[in-house]
Amino acid sequence: MAPRTDTLLIAKGTNDAAILPRMANRHGLIAGATGTGKTVTLRVLAEQFSRIGVPVFMADVKGDCSGMALPGGDRPEPKARAEQLGMGEFTFEGYPTVFWDVFGQQGHPVRATVSEMGPLLLSRILDLNDVQSGVLTLIFKIADDNGLLLLDLKDLRAMAQFAGENAAQFKTEYGNISAASIGSIQRGLVALEEQGAGAFFGEPALDLNDLIQTGPGGRGVINILAADKLMQSPKLYATFLLWMLAELYENLPEVGDPDKPKLVFFFDEAHLLFEDAPKALQDKIEQVIRLIRSKGVGVYFVTQNPLDVPETVLGQLGNRVQHALRAFTPRDQKAVRSAAETFRSNPGLDVSKAITELGVGEALVSVLDAKGSPTPVDRALILPPHSRLTPLSPEERAGIIKASVLFGHYEKTVDRESAYEKLKAKAEAQAAEAPAAKQKGRSAEPQSDTSKIFGAMAKSAAHAIGSQIGRQIIRGVLGSILGGGKRR
Repeated sequence: MAPRTDTLLIAKGTNDAAILPRMANRHGLIAGATGTGKTVTLRVLAEQFSRIGVPVFMADVKGDCSGMALPGGDRPEPKARAEQLGMGEFTFEGYPTVFWDVFGQQGHPVRATVSEMGPLLLSRILDLNDVQSGVLTLIFKIADDNGLLLLDLKDLRAMAQFAGENAAQFKTEYGNISAASIGSIQRGLVALEEQGAGAFFGEPALDLNDLIQTGPGGRGVINILAADKLMQSPKLYATFLLWMLAELYENLPEVGDPDKPKLVFFFDEAHLLFEDAPKALQDKIEQVIRLIRSKGVGVYFVTQNPLDVPETVLGQLGNRVQHALRAFTPRDQKAVRSAAETFRSNPGLDVSKAITELGVGEALVSVLDAKGSPTPVDRALILPPHSRLTPLSPEERAGIIKASVLFGHYEKTVDRESAYEKLKAKAEAQAAEAPAAKQKGRSAEPQSDTSKIFGAMAKSAAHAIGSQIGRQIIRGVLGSILGGGKRR
């Protein structure tokens, strides 16, 4: 039987609360205090999208979503909720699932090259100030101009060292490169590696098409990122997910308003995306969210408090599920009022009061109708999930990973010639030539050496820029929406 594509029923109240597939890429919000049922709502939505053939990407921040790969029945609550809602015979089922892990321990390794990440996002991960971020951008520009690939962290470390040692020669063309800024960048890179994040940068880089797959019966694959360890580095977690969104925007073709999304992206712990983000980055985030809809991607933010999301972004989230909020502090009370004001009013419902009274698994729901207008808010019970609530055992997870068609591709690392190897080779060649130069009465001046190194590299740079390798070089500097312009 072909998957249904008419509606995605998520809750039952006075009326059924169902998202229309062609309105699902208008984004959404799942909000509520800890323990009110956000994770179950996320799972129900993911299951519904999978049923109609829409792939899903989600981060498992608490380690309790892996059971979606297997049928439920392990806990009594789903069946009891189904009976309460009069759903008739309730069946349990699992969903096609692919596991990913930045650290390569609980899923297929996820990698990006340093060039793909780009200086703006790396500056945030490294916690650089404006001056230091500017120097990092210059390092990328120097590498780009000279055909030097920045693939992993050792490439970036080597490039930063080289730029620092030759700062005087670069000053006229690129601007000031201070030793203090180079030191801050290098210290940040060391700290990043100590967190284990070095495994994330390198090749083979993630092919985003591997996220947009369907499984048996045409069901969308649910991609689950193991994020419990990644969450120990909140900025890396948030920046990694933002990088994925930017890459999806840049790589996917325009599709206008499709009958259903090509991919739905759940951004859990969404407050981390906006926390301490400079205005330039917030502006880019807003731009990505606004424009990615035309690529057929729906983004659903999951967070405790709707105030965690800036108003400019909140206004773009058409499908909303609001679980209970507490009103103990003035900020809590403001959040309740703000959440209530964002819903289309319902004459029969005191929204502000209801938000503080909702039980676990109960929510205020408003979705977009066929004309794209929000439906009146309704108090409703979230449907039960069909998949297993208990997380997979390590053995069950390992079995699913090894059975995946992707197994073996991302598990093998590739370390091709890039900035580190080229700079190391040039330094060794320079050291070997130094004695002969002295015998001929020639001094090995730094400027001459630098010019010689880059002169040799420039010969291959033109070819590289015109190739796939070249496009990878410029991706994070000139081609990324987060770096200043659209990739070509």
